Amino acid sequence: MAKANYIRVIIDRAIHRELDYLVPETLAERVGIGSRVRVPFREKSALATVVAVLDHSEAKGLRPVEAIVGDAPTLSEELLELARWISAYYCCPIEAVMRSLLPQVIRRAEVGWKKQLFVQPARKIDNEEVEKLRRRAPRQAELLEAISHLEAPVRAADLLRQTSLDNQTLRALVKRGLAELREEAVVRDPHADEQFIATSNLVLNPEQLFALKEVTQALDLPGSARPILLHGVTGSGKTEIYLQAIRAALERGHSAIVLVPEISLTPQTVERFKGRFAEAQDTVAVLHSHLSQGERHDEWHKIHSGRARIAIGPRSAVFAPLKNLGLIVVDEEHENTYKQEEAPRYHARDVAVVRAKIEKCVVILGSATPSLESYHNATTGKYRLATLTQRIDEKQMPLIRIVDLRRERRKEKAAAILSEKLRAAIADRLEKNEQTILFLNRRGFSTSLLCSNCGEARDCPNCSVALTFHRHVTRLSCHLCGHTAAVPKKCPACGKDSLIYAGFGTEKVESTVSHIFPKATVRRMDADSMTRKEAYRETLRSFRTGQVDILVGTQMIAKGLHFPNVTLVGIINADLSLHLPDFRAGERTFQLLTQVAGRAGRGETPGEVFVQTYTPFSPSIQFARHHDFTGYFQQELEFRERCDFPPFKHAILITVRSAHEGRAKLSAETLKRRLKEALPEEFLLGDATPAPLEKLQGQFRFHILIRGEAIMRLSRLVRETLDKLPFPEDVTVTVDVDPYQLL
Repeated sequence: MAKANYIRVIIDRAIHRELDYLVPETLAERVGIGSRVRVPFREKSALATVVAVLDHSEAKGLRPVEAIVGDAPTLSEELLELARWISAYYCCPIEAVMRSLLPQVIRRAEVGWKKQLFVQPARKIDNEEVEKLRRRAPRQAELLEAISHLEAPVRAADLLRQTSLDNQTLRALVKRGLAELREEAVVRDPHADEQFIATSNLVLNPEQLFALKEVTQALDLPGSARPILLHGVTGSGKTEIYLQAIRAALERGHSAIVLVPEISLTPQTVERFKGRFAEAQDTVAVLHSHLSQGERHDEWHKIHSGRARIAIGPRSAVFAPLKNLGLIVVDEEHENTYKQEEAPRYHARDVAVVRAKIEKCVVILGSATPSLESYHNATTGKYRLATLTQRIDEKQMPLIRIVDLRRERRKEKAAAILSEKLRAAIADRLEKNEQTILFLNRRGFSTSLLCSNCGEARDCPNCSVALTFHRHVTRLSCHLCGHTAAVPKKCPACGKDSLIYAGFGTEKVESTVSHIFPKATVRRMDADSMTRKEAYRETLRSFRTGQVDILVGTQMIAKGLHFPNVTLVGIINADLSLHLPDFRAGERTFQLLTQVAGRAGRGETPGEVFVQTYTPFSPSIQFARHHDFTGYFQQELEFRERCDFPPFKHAILITVRSAHEGRAKLSAETLKRRLKEALPEEFLLGDATPAPLEKLQGQFRFHILIRGEAIMRLSRLVRETLDKLPFPEDVTVTVDVDPYQLL
């Protein structure tokens, strides 16, 4: 590392500028770009990241760096370049980006390595010495005998547990010079207790071989490859291509990142990858928010040190500090969970494409239902397209049946959760010992509590939504802000005892199914039931091993899961996402239906899907029914082009919010006027209007939507306008570039 006289840093605080510091002689050869340092800031110390090493600085009165945190630079120059791009593109402060690049446990450096004591003989011990000790101290002799047979150091705690002896006895042997204790760092492995069965490469069909060849050719031409869109129907063997592509990358001396859209998919993905790379399981590291602080610390350092060469995780794993990165895989690239909902509001798929460009590596975007943006990029030649049209082993695509809930309602005089046809199909699967998945993207027992006398609903006091009833805790809850309330005995508005529960969520579906099929084992997977760290893994394991007959869940069961014994999928209400005031509503519904349907018929027995809907002739539902992605893409693309929506124009959604409605409205209208003055006519500027979800978490919200092609220029102009405009203290303005929902 070259000797540094001055450095420029980004402090871990929102000050919106970079600062220069003097480097003391004692630290000059240890600090470099990407290093973490402790620096004096105002009257305190602050942690910061070095972004430049300087020979001189124009700043006056420079203060010296206090300390260097860690032995080596934490961030590479490539990741710092990526951070600057994210800051410029997504119109957000660089400090916010740095917080995303480094997990909190690494940034604050408060958690270190876990140290444990290991024991071994201090010298060669013979039987005579043990017997001599036994006469004076039998317990020490017993422990010495166990230690004398050790071929390598073992954890002292494990040895004491096995021999039922205590720490005092061990310390006595150390004092006598017969045993030796030493402290060593122990890696906290989140998968230490699991056994992974080694697997080998599967035989690929011609379509898979063609797709893999595209990847391997790209690996041999680093820096010149376009992103590869792998468009394969559900069950077509995309994961096998990922596995073999990563093997090819490792053989060429590269490392790889695998992004999955949900934490719930991580256990299954980890199992597949640890099994395939079983010869060195340290090769695979996992990064996600369900790890403990200590596990996250150790997994991150395993990647940073180069011991791990494959990093798996949800969106933040795109920042994994791998060296010599050769391949990034974005599985289910269309998923909206890749979009971060707070600053920096990045999309992990797009960040992956930019990181691949910076690091001159290959990126694979895989999906059965690609986003319109990615598929449009493939059809216009910006991306390469590899298509898998058949399921592996020539398995049939599931037969999708549409159930018109309007007819069911006329028959039953009330909204049935399970139609007659779906009920009969579940009963048939139970008789055959086959498994069923029931999907409803809504949590809770009842979606609202209404008064049949005055019509008042129990609404959230902070948000423009009704409270949901959760029976297992007997509470009303808001899924947007977390507000909870007791269930009233009488209507608070009119005082009558006429409260009724309306609508239903996964909790009620689970209860209803358990009542109709009392002999079946039913489990639920949603945010309410998956609160424990191990809950995902345990539920999926039970389902895979056949201990669960029917799995009820929200979108966390919709993607990527592979269960060969699932032959029936029931979509309880396909309309939930269809009629939202959002231009992506139809696309999202089509993707969700196709993905959920794809969980059926992945084994030897053909699958069947029942889609219950009040709008059976919606294009999203009809194209999904016929597995016709191309048809849906062409129709949706025409609509987007007519309305100047992505992929033809980029969008920026500005949200102005405040606890005072009038102040939020005035601020939004003022901002709109200033933007009109600042933006050229090529950009389409919408009015300041109340958001579809007008009140959220006690704040009134107003939206301004801007559309245009030159997104970097638009982001810069928006940021400059916001920087010049002072807002009241209680008004917050957020900018979302390429928004994924407009609610």
